Amino acid sequence: MNLKQLLRDFADLLFPRCCEGCDRVLQGNEATICTLCRISLPRVGNEGIHGELLQFKFVNLPEVLSTHSFLVFTKKSKVQKLLHALKYKGNKEVGILLGYMFGQELQVSEHLPDAGMILSIPLHRKKRKQRGYNQSDLLAEGFSNATGIPWSGGMLERVKYTDTQTGKSKVERRENVQGVFAVKEGFSAESIILIDDVLTTGATLEECTRTLMAAGCKRFHILTIALAQH
Repeated sequence: MNLKQLLRDFADLLFPRCCEGCDRVLQGNEATICTLCRISLPRVGNEGIHGELLQFKFVNLPEVLSTHSFLVFTKKSKVQKLLHALKYKGNKEVGILLGYMFGQELQVSEHLPDAGMILSIPLHRKKRKQRGYNQSDLLAEGFSNATGIPWSGGMLERVKYTDTQTGKSKVERRENVQGVFAVKEGFSAESIILIDDVLTTGATLEECTRTLMAAGCKRFHILTIALAQH
């Protein structure tokens, strides 16, 4: 056993590292999310009711060629706990790891979109300053690490501050995000992956897509770490 391993084992005795999904003490080389949680987290998949639901989310936008979500989001679940750790507890590793796992599984299942660029959904600068980071950037970074597709967190901007979408109806969500995004001057791409944390009604992602279309972008693939049940 090398010195680095000894020091880590000693640190684990004093300050045990726990899984962000189930609070179990991590063992050996486990990091952030334990092996059992990584295996058992509920996948959306491409078949069944969840997969079918995704295919109709953006049916009014034929430019959206595919939609994929990684995990099923339900209240008081491990998935909610992980996303809470990412967004509100400052655990950036959760975002990078979930993005990486998602990218790996899409590759293995041969459903990885054919795109030249990944764009993360931006936060308004006020909210980003409060949180210290944009969780979607971390998801994009992890996904890029797994797939080799480059990502950018600066080509798309949120230029208007809005209230949270939580608790709003589908119509209210659409009204809340109208005109809030802008594209950096000169940016255009043939095929783009948009990545975000949770897909509910899809209003935010739809507004991002329309903003990018107006800038000349042509084809889109929408990816989210979780699909909300509502």
